[in-house]
Amino acid sequence: MSGFDIGSVHLEGRAVLAPMAGVSDAAFRTLCLEQGAALVYTEMVSAKALCYNDRKTAALLHIPEGGRPVAAQIFGHEPETMAEGAKRALDICHADILDINMGCPVGKIVKSGDGSALMKTPELAGEIVAAVVRAVSVPVTVKIRKGWDAGSVNCVEVAKILEEAGAAAIAVHGRTRVQMYAGRADWDAIREVVGAVNVPVIANGDVASGEDAAHILNYTGAAACMIGRGSFGNPWIFAAANAAIAGLPVPPEPPLAEKLAVAYRQVEMAAGEKGERLACIEARARIASYLHGVPHSSEYKQELVRISSLEELRRILKLAELNLS
Repeated sequence: MSGFDIGSVHLEGRAVLAPMAGVSDAAFRTLCLEQGAALVYTEMVSAKALCYNDRKTAALLHIPEGGRPVAAQIFGHEPETMAEGAKRALDICHADILDINMGCPVGKIVKSGDGSALMKTPELAGEIVAAVVRAVSVPVTVKIRKGWDAGSVNCVEVAKILEEAGAAAIAVHGRTRVQMYAGRADWDAIREVVGAVNVPVIANGDVASGEDAAHILNYTGAAACMIGRGSFGNPWIFAAANAAIAGLPVPPEPPLAEKLAVAYRQVEMAAGEKGERLACIEARARIASYLHGVPHSSEYKQELVRISSLEELRRILKLAELNLS
């Protein structure tokens, strides 16, 4: 399998799992790695919270056995705090890579000057990267967006500044902050970044199938692609992506019974780390995605968004398997 390098870290494969709050926990990351993800990211954590020794924040950095290669992702906008938070994150989890979030579009994040708000202050973004690079010994990467809005598309400018500051790779989401996740991702903007920097670029946006993964790499020339929403309920997308990128036949979707068994395993693994109640509550938002596209599954989806125990989850999934297969 062909791969790529981020600094001193060699990665097997060219499809990586995006960092996603409430989604890319240790259990889901493990499933995606098993299906061939070249790299996974933790959910983003606050550098400032790490500096305050917040236990809930530290728990998000848990890396289970078999959970590598992994990048720990932090967010913030103060260079000194980001540098200290980066060191503390690595002390907690010993991740292979440290990633800085400059792409999150959520209101409460950008309101504080974090996430994609940093697209409006390229010089500060560079100062943050330089400070973190000086503070840690692992490769430092950054995730950015196309720009803040249609009138300030500056991903090329920002990428050059980040590379100069020491970033070992840059992931580019081909949407502006104002777009959030609407509309089509601009792969042309990603291609422009690829042509402007010498570090690996990871292309992000609208990769919903193995064929999409191969297409975005061919179109942009990026070193790798990042898969976010396309992975919901579908860790097998990484096996499909690896096949398509290699020019091999894309494997068929697994049978429903296998999908539902993996859905249960995801929540079961999460329960082992977070406790059954919390794992089930968190699963309500995503577990029904394993039934995406399955005819006549709406009744079971409605039940899944109310689960409160593993036993209840097992019962619903068993009925779905019996009645929908």
